[in-house]
Amino acid sequence: MPNPWDLGSARVLAGLGFKALATTSAGFAWSVARYDNGISIDQALTHLTAMAAAVDVPLNADFEGGFAVEPERVAANVTRAVATGIAGLSIEDSTGKPDDPQFEFSLAVERIRAARRAIDDSGTGVLLTGRSEGFIVGRPDLAQTIARLVAYAEAGADCLYAPGIRSMSDIDAVVKAVAPKPVNVLVSTPFATAAQLQEAGVRRISVGGALARVALSAFLDAAEEIAARGSFAGLGRARPHPEINKLFRP
Repeated sequence: MPNPWDLGSARVLAGLGFKALATTSAGFAWSVARYDNGISIDQALTHLTAMAAAVDVPLNADFEGGFAVEPERVAANVTRAVATGIAGLSIEDSTGKPDDPQFEFSLAVERIRAARRAIDDSGTGVLLTGRSEGFIVGRPDLAQTIARLVAYAEAGADCLYAPGIRSMSDIDAVVKAVAPKPVNVLVSTPFATAAQLQEAGVRRISVGGALARVALSAFLDAAEEIAARGSFAGLGRARPHPEINKLFRP
């Protein structure tokens, strides 16, 4: 379930045969000249509406932390999100505060429970993913991460996700702890193959902002070469214009 960041990248990925896609908060933010977690709820909803309409495959939404702290506000925002045409969304437990990077345990659980109620009340059947961010916000505690994921599952999350976990033994522990509910694993570096993760019992793989970073990295390499040396070798590594243009022909 790779992560496009705009309509063009979404259509390309769908055209490659992927059966589902997921948005990336980072990739979208960069595409509109913002930092990750620096977009508004209205920007996010407009983006989700356009992305869901752009492809014929299910689209999962990176809905960050629900764009709110209080459970009732998370629920209200989830209600708005599920009306965009998405097939799923995730709710994080990160606060964005360096000195206190995760919501207190009981509040984090209530936020998932509120999202669950909002989805159920909508009748849309949107899939809810509960995310625990410890491994990417400086709290790489496997036991605490598992405790949160189990609690999120009990609060109604359909899928569980702890981005930043890369050890196969840690992944195996998470899969077993929340079974039979499915686990999503983030692959942003080449630490495992899809086959290895499937063998470990992982049911869903996403790449977060990695594809957007790959695209921006190639752009920066070529642009910096032009700016610094006045040479254009980087442009020679691009796919031919007809090949790219063909991707977007009806």
